[in-house]
Order: sequence, then structure tokens, then C-alpha cells
Amino acid sequence: QVQLVESGGGLVQPGGSLRLSCAASGFFFSRSGMDWWRQAPGKAREWVGTITGGGSTNYADSVKGRFTISKNNANNTLYLQMNSLKPEDTAVYYCHVGWSQHYWGQGTQVTVSS
Repeated sequence: QVQLVESGGGLVQPGGSLRLSCAASGFFFSRSGMDWWRQAPGKAREWVGTITGGGSTNYADSVKGRFTISKNNANNTLYLQMNSLKPEDTAVYYCHVGWSQHYWGQGTQVTVSS
């Protein structure tokens, strides 16, 4: 079955960087587009960005130029490199893959605070 496991979250100061990972299994990872989403307290889940099976990427305006999504097809891992972090980036971050069904990881907390 499809499994997604995020890791790499934590507490970071404004302006800092973090790299999130999403270990995936149970589907054809190399062919699949995947997304990162985030959810801040009291807010709806928000799309962060997408990487297609071919490696093309798209990002929300709020993270464009600061966040980078990549995939390692050798170890079935999705990454989110986050630079120049801001307090408003504080959220639980989720990886997602979906076709007729949608699958989410358990999320990893990112807190940006001084």
C-alpha cells in the first residue's frame, strides 16, 4: 500500500533553512507527480508546490524563489528545501500523491521563530 513518511521539521530562526524529506513506497515513484502542502494553526491546508514525474516544478507565490522541490528516484524520496524562512512559514508540512485516491503523510512540524 502507499506510504508517505515526512521528516526533517523543527525549530529554526527567521532567515534560516530546513530540508524536509518524504520517504515514499507502494507506487511507481519515478513516474509520479507529488506535492507539498502545509497547514498553519487555524487555517486551511495550503498548496506549497508540485513536482511532476518528469521533474518540472511549480510553486505557490508565497514560497517561489525560496523553496525548492526535488526527487531522488534511486531512494524514493521527495524533498523540500526551504531557505529564507519566515515566521509565516510556520505550519505542519505534508507530502501528497494522488490519482483516483489521495494519500498524505503524517506531517512534520516546522516552526520559524526567534
